[in-house]
Parts: sequence; structure tokens; C-alpha cells
Amino acid sequence: MAQAIEEKESPAKAVVVGVGAEDGLGAALSRCYAANGRHVLVAGRTLEKVEKVAAAIRHSGGRAAAYAVDTTQEKDVIRLFEAAMTEDKDGGPADLVTYNVGLNQKIDFRKMEASTFEDFWRTNTLGGFLVGREAARRFVPLGRGSIFFTGASGSLRGMPGFAHFGASKAGLRIISQSMAREFGPQGIHVAHVIVDGAIEGDRVRSLFPGIFEQLGENGALNTKAIAETYWQLHLQHPSAWTQELDVRPFKEKF
Repeated sequence: MAQAIEEKESPAKAVVVGVGAEDGLGAALSRCYAANGRHVLVAGRTLEKVEKVAAAIRHSGGRAAAYAVDTTQEKDVIRLFEAAMTEDKDGGPADLVTYNVGLNQKIDFRKMEASTFEDFWRTNTLGGFLVGREAARRFVPLGRGSIFFTGASGSLRGMPGFAHFGASKAGLRIISQSMAREFGPQGIHVAHVIVDGAIEGDRVRSLFPGIFEQLGENGALNTKAIAETYWQLHLQHPSAWTQELDVRPFKEKF
């Protein structure tokens, strides 16, 4: 008698929103998730940049696709999640979403335009809300999924010249807390990761020449190490979920 062939469940997808340079945190998260078996939707504002990251993942044997997304535009976010939650040749519906978008700049409070304050809010807070909402809408009926937000020390305290940044990142932190309390009982793991310190990469190097030499060995955050922390969050047992954690170099003052 012929035995019935058991159908294997398609591996889940993962979404990383806020991918830029190949040596940035968004790219490191994408590589980490792909290395752990996910088909990754690599999303960012610039298609050329995210395609480079996705192509590198595919070249190394992983699975990834690039998406140009402006997270302040509702239609862009909805379009991304329609792709993420569709079971197709790339895999099953996503079970892991990370919002890694961030905008930061020091500005004299007295010289700040209202439009600038709004831009920071739209990027750091509104975008997080839209991504979090779309993820929750789709994860709750399934009773599973992880939604992670990248925060900063500005999420906790306002510093001189960074009122606009602190206000927007604090708003994102509160969104994550509210979501965790609302959707945790429904099986959704919502966490906020505070990244405190300089992140290794060309962006920080160009903004602060000589910074890595000044900080010395392990004085800056390694993107691969940060990404592994996010993956471990996703693997946590629901009886011991982390809602918020911080990562920083051992030399960082806080």
C-alpha cells in the first residue's frame, strides 16, 4: 500500500524595515534572519541599496527579496505586508517583523522648523505605528509572531539638541509597550531594543572621523552581534518573553 506523502510546512518569511548600507544594522538583521532559514523581505527607501543587500544574501545561499518602502506612506506599508503574508514559492506567511528605521541629527531647539520636528515624528514614530499595526492585524488571527522595534538611548531621556529625536523615539517606545500589553496575551511577542552607542559602519565613520580609533577594540557596537540578540529574542519561550532590553559596548558610559 502506498504511503501518504506528508506535506511539509513552508518556512516562514521575515521582514526587516529600515535597511540601508551593506554594513548597517538593517543589513545585518537581514543576513542573520536569512542564515536562520527565513526568506527575508529587505525593505528600505532606496531600492538600489536594499537590492545590494538582498543580492548578497542570495549569493551566499540565502533567500531574500528587495522592496522600496517609505514607511510614512500607509499604502507602501500595506503593500509590503501583503507580500510578506502571502504563501508563495518564497515561503509561508511572515512570523518575524523588525522596524529598524531611524532618523537622527543634532539641531538647536531655537532654530528648529516645525516641519523638521514633524519629519522626525513621521519617520521614527508614525512609520513604527504603521508597521506595528499591519503586523498585528495579520499576526493576531494566527496567534503567533514577533514584532521588534529598534530604539535608542534617546527613547529614555532627552539630550541637548535632540528634543525632536528623543520625542519621536520615546513615542516609538510607548507604542511597543502598548502593543506588548495588548497583543502579548494573544501570542504576539513585541519587544523594544535600545541600541546605546556608536554602531560600526561607514555611516558613523563618515559622520565622526576617527571615532572607532578613539573608542578602541569593542568600543563600538558590532552589527552582527546586535542582530544575533534580535534573533534570540525571537526564539524566547513565551513564559519568559523580554519586552525591552538594551545593548551597548562594555566601555559605554550610561
